[in-house]
Amino acid sequence: MFAVRSGVAKVTDFRQIEARPYGFPYDGPIKPARTALLVIDLQVDFLSPQGYFALKGYDPSRLRAILPAVNLLLKTARAAGCTIVHTRQGYRADGADLTAYELWRRERAGMAGTRALMRGQPGFEIVPEVDVAPGDIIVDKTANGAFSHTDLDHILRARGISHLMFTGCTTDVCVHTTQREACDRNYQCLLIEDACASGDSYAHDAAVHMTQVEDGIWGVVAKTAAVVAALAPAL
Repeated sequence: MFAVRSGVAKVTDFRQIEARPYGFPYDGPIKPARTALLVIDLQVDFLSPQGYFALKGYDPSRLRAILPAVNLLLKTARAAGCTIVHTRQGYRADGADLTAYELWRRERAGMAGTRALMRGQPGFEIVPEVDVAPGDIIVDKTANGAFSHTDLDHILRARGISHLMFTGCTTDVCVHTTQREACDRNYQCLLIEDACASGDSYAHDAAVHMTQVEDGIWGVVAKTAAVVAALAPAL
């Protein structure tokens, strides 16, 4: 297993991440000061055997399996100086932002009368196995995409962030939607395929494939080991 080296890294220590269809960033070594690691929706309602995701008939063990890779990336990215952003999906505790259509969808999903995916509830929280540090940023969202109706774009631009690395769940919904939103805002995007997961393996593979079509129209794809090797090259 990898470990993060001690000490403060220099800019010249970092490398370009080996990715496909081209390296990340496209123009040279990664610059942690301009890079954020996004950890999408690793919440109890998605990862718990008793959560919303499991009640919908999906196997949350697929999502839980990525946690060691996510924590390794968090440790490595923090040590390198990257910005860390976690997102949580859920509606307001008072339900004021639930439209008639969204209420219908909740009823159709068997969630009528429940507090699933509602802010302030235990299921809304990030699972305790994820290493959330005091300096990390948490962005709460209602939509699948983390840029819709949130201050994420403002936060990233205020910090000079231009490059995003994606982890979390689910690959085909909230991760991929946020990635597409980011590309349309001209961020460079890297999907870390073994640090993302879906309840449907076909949907996960499709999202990974779609990222790379048209020579990387939605970004590039890499594995955890390649990201760690570029951010901690003395390993």
